Amino acid sequence: MTQFGRKSRAFVGASIAGAILFAASANAELPERVGSTPLPSLAPIIKKTSPAVVNIATRGTIKEDASSNPLFNDPLYRRFFGVPEGPRERQFQSAGSGVIVDAKNGYIITNAHVIENATEITVTLHDDREVKAEIVGKDPGSDVAVLKVPAKGLAEMPLADSSKAEVGDFVIAIGNPFGLQHTVTSGIISGLGRSGINPEGYEDFIQTDASINPGNSGGALVNLDGALVGVNTAIFSRTGGNIGIGFAIPSNMVKGVMTQLIQYGEVKRGMLGVQLSNLSPAIAENLGLENSKGALVGQVVEGSPAERAGIKAGDVITSINGKAVSSSAETRNTIGMLRIGEKVDIGLIRDGKPRKVTAVIGERDSVTAEAATQMHEAFEGATFGNAENNGGVLVRTVAEGSPAAENGLRPDDVILAIGRVRVANIEALRNAVKNVRSFAITIRRGNSTIVFPIG
Repeated sequence: MTQFGRKSRAFVGASIAGAILFAASANAELPERVGSTPLPSLAPIIKKTSPAVVNIATRGTIKEDASSNPLFNDPLYRRFFGVPEGPRERQFQSAGSGVIVDAKNGYIITNAHVIENATEITVTLHDDREVKAEIVGKDPGSDVAVLKVPAKGLAEMPLADSSKAEVGDFVIAIGNPFGLQHTVTSGIISGLGRSGINPEGYEDFIQTDASINPGNSGGALVNLDGALVGVNTAIFSRTGGNIGIGFAIPSNMVKGVMTQLIQYGEVKRGMLGVQLSNLSPAIAENLGLENSKGALVGQVVEGSPAERAGIKAGDVITSINGKAVSSSAETRNTIGMLRIGEKVDIGLIRDGKPRKVTAVIGERDSVTAEAATQMHEAFEGATFGNAENNGGVLVRTVAEGSPAAENGLRPDDVILAIGRVRVANIEALRNAVKNVRSFAITIRRGNSTIVFPIG
């Protein structure tokens, strides 16, 4: 029975193919229909959208730290091979893609990593014109950047409402993989709300099996209405090539970031001041919840907008401005895209009962406990702020029993140095502990200076 079924399907397929070939030879072109069935084609959508997709070529200079190679630290090696002192510089060239979203003003959306360290950016349009682009702004957190080119004879692509995208929707990826301009691939949306690829970023990726390769970054993920549903940004691959798992930044996130970049040149993210974690089914059951959707508040930063709004540790955030949130990542992304001073209605569950509070998004002048975890696992449970006059990093709070407490940090400590590297602010602290497992930390506690090891 199985073999017969396979042969039947093969026969039907061959019959249709034969009919098409016969019609093609008789009329010198493919018919629009086979019987009553029209032949599907993506060509009309591609003709409509391709003129808005551009190639982006960048040039620049990057500094290489000599300490990355231990041989460079050997004075005999440096003298023998003539290696100069200090950081070395080298020229680079790279390529990516972009999408024109505002033809009148010449605005192009691409990835922030496409233009990283670029000193010269050349955009090649669909008609092979080359124009120089200037950077309007970039946001590494979301990996979105906005460029501006002279606005003459440009085509633009409308932005879709990515909240309406569903798993299984057909999509088209247009870009310049490996320098092959205006390459088109197709597939479906394989997943929504993907995160965990870049823990330090704001992630809500659309996953697709449309082929995405190096050079596709910044290019368009288009729906069948010919609108931009996402900006291609990353692939999951062990070889560097496509294996059917690609990711795109949803258009709604792109739109929010783009608006701020055009207005301010940067994204002014606000903060709520909470440490969040996902709910497991077991914890949800223990808290008497019907499901594990939402974000568990593990800690509330003292003096934060969350504390002023009445949010408490143990609350479960279930919605932001009436829209349900299913995880800590989604909650963090949603809050991160709100503007400073904006009022936000937060739905939560406390002691098994639903509540609503209103918070005013504050300025992100401190690092929440969640960000501290991303900085270094030894700092989990602590919150930080910049000390006055670049005088170090102030430890604002330390949760009892947390890794930060176990490693010796206390509230009101001021971190002065990591190893021999002085830290003047939070950004310097983040850079000092990046990719470092163990280190000596120098702090000021009251009138005393203390040095102790961590890790």
